[in-house]
Amino acid sequence: MASLTDPAPEAGEKGAHQLPGMQDAVRLLANLRASMAHHELVEGKRLSPLIAYLSAWQSLRLSRTHADMLADPRFSLGCRFFLEDIYAPRDFSQRNYDGHRIYNFMNRFLPEATLAPLAMALEVNSLTQQLDLALAEAMRNHLGVEDRFDRAQYEEAYRLCDNYDVRMRQIKLIVTVGQQLERVRRVPFIQATLRVARRPATQLGWYEMQDFLERGYLAWKSIRQPETFLANIGQRETAILDRIYGLPGGASDANPFLVSDGGPPEIVLI
Repeated sequence: MASLTDPAPEAGEKGAHQLPGMQDAVRLLANLRASMAHHELVEGKRLSPLIAYLSAWQSLRLSRTHADMLADPRFSLGCRFFLEDIYAPRDFSQRNYDGHRIYNFMNRFLPEATLAPLAMALEVNSLTQQLDLALAEAMRNHLGVEDRFDRAQYEEAYRLCDNYDVRMRQIKLIVTVGQQLERVRRVPFIQATLRVARRPATQLGWYEMQDFLERGYLAWKSIRQPETFLANIGQRETAILDRIYGLPGGASDANPFLVSDGGPPEIVLI
């Protein structure tokens, strides 16, 4: 998988600067059935009570921090996709496995510029899982938390993990994914290619990944003023992180999670 630090391709290779053409889409679809015929099922993982609670709590926190954008038709569909498909308290083992396989497949037929958002989205998802597991482990091993936690325990676990730089990378990656999507979302045949691929992908068992790609593309395409959307996410999440770590410029103690729905500032999951 390409990363932000990969070297530039040699002349004649698919370059990161290239955008795909119709011929690329035709080759992709022509090879879909033969190359992806053997869909592999992976065993799902039952979420532990603590991970399930952590996912639900963080989803609620995000929905309250960004409530103004959830209610704004310029941003609402994109916000909802992020909350329901990234931070939902569900097991995404199959989708994540399929995501890496379909990336490796499409990388043979589409320019890297088209796949950069998918590559980084997979990296964000993997990084988010690692950070959540580390957070849960800190709560369990150092704070005696088995399932539910309060704000003080959550923030203390953050500091115990001592991974501010990694958390900042998570935030920057999310913003970068959006910037990459903005570059390719107006390529006219991408939506048509996804639509044509729906039937063979579904027949071959790739329905979960196909659904994720289609809904994700439509959700991002629906966002108006994406630069404002991305700036809000980056600035708010950084301010919350800085407050937890006691750094200058963090969110105020009066509204520690920058709640924008007009309700009380504390996050309480019933």
